[in-house]
Amino acid sequence: MGSDCFSIEAQCPHSRARAGRLRTAHGEVLTPAFMPVGTQATVKAMRPGELHEIGVQIALANTYHLHLRPGEEIVRRAGGLHTFMHWPKPLLTDSGGYQIFSLKGLRKVDDEGVTFTSHLDGSTRRLTPESVINIQEALGSDIAVTLDEPTPYGAGEAKVRQAMDRTREWARRGLAAREREGQLVFGIVQGGMGGEKRTQSAQEIAALEPDGFCLGGLSIGEPRELTEELTATVCDALPETRARHLMGVGYPEDILAGIRMGADLFDCVLPTRLGRNGSAVTGEGRLNMVAAQYADDFGPLDPSCECSTCRDYTRAYIRHLYKAKEILAARLVTYHNLWFYTRMMERAREEIVKGTFA
Repeated sequence: MGSDCFSIEAQCPHSRARAGRLRTAHGEVLTPAFMPVGTQATVKAMRPGELHEIGVQIALANTYHLHLRPGEEIVRRAGGLHTFMHWPKPLLTDSGGYQIFSLKGLRKVDDEGVTFTSHLDGSTRRLTPESVINIQEALGSDIAVTLDEPTPYGAGEAKVRQAMDRTREWARRGLAAREREGQLVFGIVQGGMGGEKRTQSAQEIAALEPDGFCLGGLSIGEPRELTEELTATVCDALPETRARHLMGVGYPEDILAGIRMGADLFDCVLPTRLGRNGSAVTGEGRLNMVAAQYADDFGPLDPSCECSTCRDYTRAYIRHLYKAKEILAARLVTYHNLWFYTRMMERAREEIVKGTFA
């Protein structure tokens, strides 16, 4: 689809924030947009129909986990990931690179790819830039991502350079291996925590002409100010005509900062993880719903929210569910958290279009 897959519809006059439209095989995504994480082909605690009610435009699944279980061949035989998980809207599958490289002591990296030990059964697996694209083509996602080598915060210059060079070469090989018509492929920008290398990585990945870009290796422990600075640096170095996905950034204030720096797409496990662990994201800030102060609070979870959780249930009832270890607690608060994030992104887009985002 190339340059036809993304267009900018409005630009904030006082920041890098932009409102865009991303076209995929399963529909359009109005950006900026947040992608709930469905690692195992499910957004935890939510039915796809509930995501539709919330207004989620696009979800994310994980190549590494789905390759290990149930395997891409099972998903392919089921009719693809959309059919398998009953989700008719766009899907992005990340490359699995971050998950693989978090397996310290269980993987070995060379220029050709990664050999690692499965955390499920101890079997030895091998992934290459080509096979990662092949797996995502079998899954049938709308957006595939090339394999990369992330570097930890504080990595030395030699390690950052090696990983950046491998990421560029792996992106080249992955893009050359693509065969599925209609599937977009995004390349990942690395480069550590230095602006010069980040700029170089962005320029090198852009020269390969992927359909969009992922900003990897950020929000991994560095100061927030540095995350914002490097996001802006990378966005300035990338073509305006492609979508930019800032990976793994999940706190609302960090997402809004990412939008301000020029990013279009975001994903994080935070809103669903908070929902499972008793925290609600509200207009008043984050609330610990297990706290005793809510035991006899018969008001809504968030008075400014119109989701079904806030319409139909009280803080006292939700606290009771958590204390009783009832599954419904996680479902209700996860629903609300995703509603909050979705409305936040819609509001951000509205302000960009009006020219008042900054």
